[in-house]
Amino acid sequence: MTDPIAVEVIRNGFVESVHHARAVVTAADGSVAYGFGDVETPMYPRSSSKPMQAVGMLRLGLDLDGELLALAAASHSGEAFHREGVRRILAGVGLDEQALQNTPDLPIDEQAKIDWIREGHGPERIAMNCSGKHGAMIATAVNAGHDHQNYLAVDHPVQQEILAAIADLSGDAVSHPTIDGCGAPLVAVPLSGLARAFGRIAAATGGPERRLADAYRTHPEWASGTRRDEVELHRAIPGLVCKAGAEAVHAIGLPDGRGIALKISDGTPRARAGLAAGILMLLGYEHPTLDAHAHEPVLGHGEPVGEIRPVGDLAALLGI
Repeated sequence: MTDPIAVEVIRNGFVESVHHARAVVTAADGSVAYGFGDVETPMYPRSSSKPMQAVGMLRLGLDLDGELLALAAASHSGEAFHREGVRRILAGVGLDEQALQNTPDLPIDEQAKIDWIREGHGPERIAMNCSGKHGAMIATAVNAGHDHQNYLAVDHPVQQEILAAIADLSGDAVSHPTIDGCGAPLVAVPLSGLARAFGRIAAATGGPERRLADAYRTHPEWASGTRRDEVELHRAIPGLVCKAGAEAVHAIGLPDGRGIALKISDGTPRARAGLAAGILMLLGYEHPTLDAHAHEPVLGHGEPVGEIRPVGDLAALLGI
């Protein structure tokens, strides 16, 4: 199936570029309500998997709440408080950052990266955006009485519980196992299953799902960063739970149990936030943040000369 054009890049009234995409909205019962493109073929959620992974860790005994639980399910910006939070997670089980086995990297936030390099650092595990997840995997293993030194092995009890949680929350069988950029196991699910999982997390009234949702809602800057579109979305829409992923994936859970998931077909992240905002507005949400994301400026010599926006027939594409 060919994914349709869903986002346009406009310069001086001229369509300069377009982005194909697929997107789906699931109802509170998990059924597909609206959508376009191929939403039933397995795809890699990338870091949009992290809330589901955190639920799996909580089910196995991860003892975190609040900001540290949000950090456990984060693609953090690498700001100083994020790095210190990872150290706190590890210190809670008597370990330090030497136990981390994720891929070394620089902070993904530009200012945090500049500050980190000025302090004399290069790529390090603690600064990489997935270090909170890895610290939580280690803590889960220790709390459950398992060896933490091989926590990345796909047959490790922590990873097996995570895979079970992804299958349970998405309502789909996981497939196409591989390794994510950070070194952790990664599996594919249909885009519809990703939306379904986020709807279930956002509507949860108790259990690990509610703990995770509360952590995200209360501490969104720990789940992403202080200058990220995700934190703006959390603050704009009460009760929302959202997580972006590499290759332009975005998943959103709404407090009434509806879920949204999208992927920009070419993996370009610039089109992701605007399409998500456009879908939310079609579902009846209003906020200046959504307007801003759906009309991100295109600059010419530092001044706005156009915008990145969802296509005008987005409602027809979705079937709303």
